[in-house]
Amino acid sequence: MAQTSDTITLTTAQAIVRYLAAQFIEIDGKKTRLCGGGFGIFGHGNVTCLGEALYDHQAELPLYRGQNEQGMGFAAAAYAKYHLRRRFMFCTASAGPGTANLLTASALAHANRLPMLMLCGDTFITRLPDPVLQQLEHFGDPTFGVNDAFKAVTRFWDRITHPAQIIQSLQAALNTMLDPADCGPAFIGLPQDVQGWSYDYPVSFFEEHVHRIRRQAADVDEIASAVGLLKTAKRPMIIAGGGVQYSGAVAELTTFVEATGIPVVETIAGRANLLDTHPLNIGPLGVTGSDSANAIAEKADVILAVGTRLQDFTTGSWTAFAQDAKIIGLNAARHDAAKHMSLTVVGDAKLGLAVLRSDMKGYASPADWTKLAQTKRAKWANYVTENTRIGNGPPSYAQAIGAVNALCDPRDRVVAAAGGLPAEVTANWRTLDIGTVDVEFGFSCMGYEIAGGWGARIAQSELEPEKDTIVFTGDGSYLLMNSDIYSSVLTQKKLIILVLDNGGFAVINKLQSNMGGESFNNLFADTPTATHQVGVDFEAHARSLGAMAETVTSPAGLADALARAKAADQTYIISMKVDAYDGWTTEGHTWWEVGTPHISDKPKITAAHEEVESARARQRKGV
Repeated sequence: MAQTSDTITLTTAQAIVRYLAAQFIEIDGKKTRLCGGGFGIFGHGNVTCLGEALYDHQAELPLYRGQNEQGMGFAAAAYAKYHLRRRFMFCTASAGPGTANLLTASALAHANRLPMLMLCGDTFITRLPDPVLQQLEHFGDPTFGVNDAFKAVTRFWDRITHPAQIIQSLQAALNTMLDPADCGPAFIGLPQDVQGWSYDYPVSFFEEHVHRIRRQAADVDEIASAVGLLKTAKRPMIIAGGGVQYSGAVAELTTFVEATGIPVVETIAGRANLLDTHPLNIGPLGVTGSDSANAIAEKADVILAVGTRLQDFTTGSWTAFAQDAKIIGLNAARHDAAKHMSLTVVGDAKLGLAVLRSDMKGYASPADWTKLAQTKRAKWANYVTENTRIGNGPPSYAQAIGAVNALCDPRDRVVAAAGGLPAEVTANWRTLDIGTVDVEFGFSCMGYEIAGGWGARIAQSELEPEKDTIVFTGDGSYLLMNSDIYSSVLTQKKLIILVLDNGGFAVINKLQSNMGGESFNNLFADTPTATHQVGVDFEAHARSLGAMAETVTSPAGLADALARAKAADQTYIISMKVDAYDGWTTEGHTWWEVGTPHISDKPKITAAHEEVESARARQRKGV
């Protein structure tokens, strides 16, 4: 390749990879590469040019071969979440169906505000060979294709039509992914011809660059207004969301609440902000929360929401709070800080909490209020103890969660996502250490569990290789996406996977029944077209993918198997049947708005609709 003192001639693909390899970030005073590598499945749309470029940078940017593009995206999201959005992975897929398979994963990263860079093949800019293999043809717009679908599920989108464009586009993509307010997935479409075109790039473009995450201090007037409102509170409460961890504000949160005595409740993304044993941790909030958190939420008069999107599972579809409760939104993102006419404090949580603590000096939550919250929490702790006790009924999610919780290392990472397990983990898991829980409920995406576990384990192996990543998955999610068991075996990134088999989509069957419907098309046993009822041998299937596996029949047996799994040096699957009807966590739920038929000739459905609507009076109407 030609080079002068000022320029170097590279293909577009070579320049992209060389640029990514030169990007670093400072984390806790230590310089590390910003991009941890990538996940890739090659096809004709990316193998010849981008594949050639990646081959020469394997040491700096290791490439993990995926089995499914969607799983690659899930793994990239989980990797970024483990690293608290300070590092990311790229995903590369070929043009057409390979790229289309990334759509769901991009939506997950978007909903969860997680960075992920997609470098995907595209059709030819010259259009000379059109229509090409896997190209969609829109007769009225020849520029419109599969890649345009990503505009709805990315924070940054671009299609490169000339090699020089990446000089601006790559910087913009990285700036977006590292922005605390705008963080999310970035997509760069790479037409197959443009990938191989060459250009004389400035040498300075490839110089090593160290990034730092911006910390935006809140406006002094907004802080003053928040302090003024908080000081009037007779029943204050703090909602701690995932943004507390992304900001690195756990210590500031802890110091602030210990100085003021204000009770804290956690969102699903905010689980593991405080230890289970902290006296001001009142429990998880919302639809899949705790009686303790929900009890004080409905009485709180001033609520400080820190680093949370205030999603419906947190707010109980906005019935969890009193109609006249005042909300203060401390968030790096203006959009989140201002929800429901909150008093906005737009800024970094770490900086904001430190200033609030200083300016709130002398304020203390009324003792009787804090005592009430702690009394409620103690009662909830007793409920969880009984709910997770082995032998309290047929094998259940809660018993399995309790068995794992009792035996795992405090720094083991727990991963769950869709179905009934996110609710059960959120309600029943006792946090042993900060930042150790990944319950993906922003998009609640089936299939994230195992693929996300793989990505989390890749990240964990960089910092805590001696710890384990433990995945909770149901049989439904397992059947939807399990191929990254093989990925974990191939790459020696050990997972412990608990497959809790309840015979189908049991939690949706429960919702269907609770809303007056008959069991239909959720459990295999209640699927009319499933005329040949056979069970799945999850143990045998996992073994066929190279993992160690065993089947147990009780939570006590699961506990014994977990000890064997932790002693093993490779991915280990434990399968256990759980009851589809009995053993669900029945407490800790707020109202949740779901669509119900206004008219039905089925009395049970009509009665369920009337019950749902009877609670609507508690719903805050956007204020």
